[in-house]
Amino acid sequence: MTSPKGTSPFAPFEWMIALRYLRSRRKTGFVSVIAGFSLIGIMLGVATLIVVMSVMNGFHKELLDKIVGINGHIFLQAADTPLTDYKDVTAAVAKVPGVNLAIPLIEGAAGVSSPYNQAGALVRGISEADIKKLPGIAGNVRVGTLDGFDQGGGVAIGQRMAENLSLRVGDKLTILTAKGAQTPFGIAPRIKSYPIVATFQIGMAEFDNLFVYMPLPEAQAFFNKEGEATVVELFLSNPEAIDAMRDKIEAVVARPIIMTDWRERNKSFFDALKVESNVMFIILTLIVLVAALNIVSGLIMLVNDKSSDIAILRTIGATRGAVMRIFLITGASIGVAGTLAGFCLGLIIASNLEAMRELINNAFHANLFPAELYFLSRLPSIVDPRDVAAVVSMTLALSILATIYPSWRAARLDPVEALRYE
Repeated sequence: MTSPKGTSPFAPFEWMIALRYLRSRRKTGFVSVIAGFSLIGIMLGVATLIVVMSVMNGFHKELLDKIVGINGHIFLQAADTPLTDYKDVTAAVAKVPGVNLAIPLIEGAAGVSSPYNQAGALVRGISEADIKKLPGIAGNVRVGTLDGFDQGGGVAIGQRMAENLSLRVGDKLTILTAKGAQTPFGIAPRIKSYPIVATFQIGMAEFDNLFVYMPLPEAQAFFNKEGEATVVELFLSNPEAIDAMRDKIEAVVARPIIMTDWRERNKSFFDALKVESNVMFIILTLIVLVAALNIVSGLIMLVNDKSSDIAILRTIGATRGAVMRIFLITGASIGVAGTLAGFCLGLIIASNLEAMRELINNAFHANLFPAELYFLSRLPSIVDPRDVAAVVSMTLALSILATIYPSWRAARLDPVEALRYE
């Protein structure tokens, strides 16, 4: 055998010996089993991290699109006097660069009922032109039509509300509000029935069971808001650029207003989602850490088992660095192979998560991810390359760090002492 002395780092003979140590042979069979379990552990850890982070990203985007998509990004309300100049305010803010849509609304809580059931609702008065542009409604009408919405005198309701009240397009929905007409005996409740002209499905169960849209003039009359709007909602091209947009909007509105945005209205919700995402990342990282520690134990056992081989290599001229690199390659190979396998498995699962959920539901007649509990009607998953890169980099770093001590121990082994183990 040619002496390895003087060879360059990571020479072919180092790779050859390192990869041979990974194979199961006689006494090293148990070491190879440990290496196999380490690889599987790293693979499952990486795949699980990618899937969980993708689901969290999907939740954030879907909820932002659903919640903000129907509620707007910035809300303008009257500060001192009623918002009777809502048309001027709407026209002014609509010209601000970055504002895609400005919609004046009448908004009020009410009770809704049918001959079969009753529920609470949030009734919104909106013009036909605006409801057809509303991101949460446009393209999501399931039955009926919004054509002639202003003149029809009917209402559009969520699909889930229609199902719960056992109503269809053409049936009448009864709406009740406590703030009705002023009488000598006080304010009397107001109750009126409206034909259903359309049903929509936003994709968020809570909203599909909450919102009722009626023509703006009818809502003004129903809620005693003649000539007024309760809020002007703004939809921005970049929902994250709220702070810069607030200054621009304040500069063009000539009347006192109260301005709020989607972050303030949903702060606790999205903060909780972010905390949950971070906690899940930390917990699942422990899976990778445990698998990396298995590499340490496996390599230490391999070093003890191969002590005579180390002595022979040192005798024929292998340097301490060469011995260290051999075991470094052995351990790192497990980490790299497990990371690559987990990377591929995680991407496959994350990209087909909804199809897998439907398959499991159909096969076992189950109801994984019920819309009533999780707000969304489908399991969202968005693979973010930055998250994937972070997971892969972290796993490779842990895998390589786990090999340093056993490799250093092998390099420090004295040839004479190593032969005594045999």
